[in-house]
Amino acid sequence: MSYTQTFYHIVLCTHQRIPAIAEEHERELYSYMHGFINNKEARLYRIGGMPDHVHLFVSLPATLAMSKFVQELKVSTSKWLKENPNFPLFDGWTKEYAGFSYNLRDKNMIVGYIAKQKKHHRSKTFVEEYRSFLVENGVEIKEEYFLKD
Repeated sequence: MSYTQTFYHIVLCTHQRIPAIAEEHERELYSYMHGFINNKEARLYRIGGMPDHVHLFVSLPATLAMSKFVQELKVSTSKWLKENPNFPLFDGWTKEYAGFSYNLRDKNMIVGYIAKQKKHHRSKTFVEEYRSFLVENGVEIKEEYFLKD
């Protein structure tokens, strides 16, 4: 038996950053995502976001790569959102996403950050937030591709 514990902060953005996730219906989406995560034998610690993006803090089983998890989550939620009349503006997720690994000591910090999304975005745009995540995590930004889809 192997023992692992991986924590990921994942950020998904709607196609062209269209504000397609209305606040009055966001809990429906979050509940659907929570069910998806449970079905993957993963654990959701926090979910939150804004009309144009969603943050997840999850731990994944050792057998599930983050890239595969995100791909399957985006496919599943896209289908669900497009069929749900409460999300008429949803046209898909962007091709790119952000995903960063953290350790147990960072858990409360990330959970708190996600919990305060609405307050945080009163003073910072999604583009500013996304760029700062990439920079803080040492990811090289290729401007010609940055949030272009």
